[in-house]
Amino acid sequence: MTETEKFWRTERDADGVESWILDVPGARANVLSKAVLTELEQLVAAAEAAPPKGIIIRSGKETGFIAGADVNEFLVMNASIDVVHEHIRWTQALFDRLERLRCKTVAAIDGFCLGGGLELSLACDYREAVDEPHTRIGLPEVRLGIHPGYGGAARLPGRVGHLAAMDMMLSGRALSARAAKRLGLVDQAVPLRQLVRTAKALVLEKPRSREPVWWQRLAGNAVLRPIVAMALRKTVAKKARKDHYPAPYALIDLWQRSAGNHARMLAGEADSVSRLLAGDTSKNLLRVFFLQERLKGLGRGGSFKADHVHVVGAGVMGGDIAAWCALRGLTVTLQDQSPERIAPAIGRARALFQKKLKLPRLVQAAMDRLIPDVKGIGVARADVVIEAIFENLEAKHALLKAIEPRLKDGALLATNTSSIPLENLAEVLDDPKRLVGLHFFNPVAQMQLVEIVRSRFTSEEVVADATRFARQIDRLPLPVKSSPGFLVNRILMPYLIEAVRLEGEGVQAEAIDGAALEFGMPMGPIELADVVGLDVCLSVAEILAKALGTEVPERLRSMVAAGNLGRKSGRGFYQHRKGQVIKGKYDKGLFVPADLTDRLMLSMLNEAVACLREGVVEDADLLDAGIIFGTGFAPFRGGPLHYAGDAGISTLRKGLDVLSGNYGDRFRPDQGWSSLEGEA
Repeated sequence: MTETEKFWRTERDADGVESWILDVPGARANVLSKAVLTELEQLVAAAEAAPPKGIIIRSGKETGFIAGADVNEFLVMNASIDVVHEHIRWTQALFDRLERLRCKTVAAIDGFCLGGGLELSLACDYREAVDEPHTRIGLPEVRLGIHPGYGGAARLPGRVGHLAAMDMMLSGRALSARAAKRLGLVDQAVPLRQLVRTAKALVLEKPRSREPVWWQRLAGNAVLRPIVAMALRKTVAKKARKDHYPAPYALIDLWQRSAGNHARMLAGEADSVSRLLAGDTSKNLLRVFFLQERLKGLGRGGSFKADHVHVVGAGVMGGDIAAWCALRGLTVTLQDQSPERIAPAIGRARALFQKKLKLPRLVQAAMDRLIPDVKGIGVARADVVIEAIFENLEAKHALLKAIEPRLKDGALLATNTSSIPLENLAEVLDDPKRLVGLHFFNPVAQMQLVEIVRSRFTSEEVVADATRFARQIDRLPLPVKSSPGFLVNRILMPYLIEAVRLEGEGVQAEAIDGAALEFGMPMGPIELADVVGLDVCLSVAEILAKALGTEVPERLRSMVAAGNLGRKSGRGFYQHRKGQVIKGKYDKGLFVPADLTDRLMLSMLNEAVACLREGVVEDADLLDAGIIFGTGFAPFRGGPLHYAGDAGISTLRKGLDVLSGNYGDRFRPDQGWSSLEGEA
């Protein structure tokens, strides 16, 4: 490595093929910072002056190819649209120069290749990827409130066709190596051992690059584009409102205007992305990204690593926790009272493995790791034992008391309780400091958050090991203090209960859910209650009511008593058939209170302020992260407390005063609002 090669290492073999190897020092993953791109510019200039036989671009890290642009630099640049615009145009010009080199270039992808990393590879003549599950290729920019800006929107349709390209960019989804090969995004999907050899063959043999067939190019025809764009907008509107998430709509507009014209697409990318980065949605989604990175960082360091997990309770939560752990490569024993009770969980696990792993050999390997264990033999062998039976203190006491003497030294003893304070559960243990909460959320395979619950007894070492375990199985750990409902359920429940009250007062369920969706929630509270299960809502609500001095609506009790439990019984506030909710038509003529949205959202915000004041989590950022990743709270608003700051602390507090005067003490502003006003 020469003095000028700080980020890129260059090697040239005997045949004159050059490798450009990116390895950002001190970083876990490669990102395209301005400094990295400046050094790449020097390499491109040298290759323009004296082209080698071919160029292979690859990563020097084990953790992936290139994770994308340096998001930290965008935070600095988005103060000025002009600065962002200039940077994007400079990067586009650099990738154009790479594309025009007189020698063949190949991007050799191992691991993640995302955002700017994929845009760089699209400027190469060929792309190949390692055919392993860790390889993920995509353009996830919409999740940051922008869209591809380094030439991705201009080049991708020419590689995979217009509709496939728009689907990738509008969804932000990442592809496996095989899926990318089928789509035409990569030329080869190869084993790791063949990556460099195959790349060299590509640049020397110079095979013709695959191009989309005529019907894949058809949607980009100037006559058809307005019709296709209209259909794309309708599809996007089903998932995201334009006023909440403008980026996908901006991308569709750009594609409709300029698809097929490389120069106009690049200019449009720069104009559009620089404007989007200056908007509130992008700023808040960037905030969410960094909150996520903070949670990921909590599990770093330390030596704890689990090989064997034992789960007691094969119900929906326990069975799905076991399946997820097996999917992530761990050996899992699953215990319940009989094989018949375990069988449904095994069936759900197979469906999950087939969906995620696709290949029969990988599915079978995961199934082999998930072992039914009626007798609980796995307890003594497990590194992590998770109690996941029903929410009953006496039953959990009996189970924990039986498990404790059988644990091996250093094993984690965890409970998945959703609402019972750990101090109460630990009463029967000889060593209460080893009990920790691992509170997963339903559905386990989709919800990223796991609350790491510590009681006043739980040792710091146990908390740290539980946090590392959550990261080992690719979940986001959130340390919380043991208290009724912990963080997420405690903040969520007043919101759900207020929705039930509103429905009991005669407000149409569809109107209640509509108000929440308009605010930006991913699902309305009435439908969410049905999905969670009204019996579960009632159980948690009663525990919180007893601890916090609130009331549970009789409407909820009567529905549970009648057996209308929501999705699990086929009927709750809505009817449910084959996993689909059946809603009535929204009748705008029916009564809708003017303060509907305030009653829903301020109940949640008030409880969030209370949790911050009580120290349920360490700080406001962790609280926002927990509610975003645990409930789906409108990401474009940046979290409940961040939203409160944007909306105005005094304004929201006055709103609570009005509601308190109209409806009683449940809306009385928490004392914590005073501290927030002082900080503002």
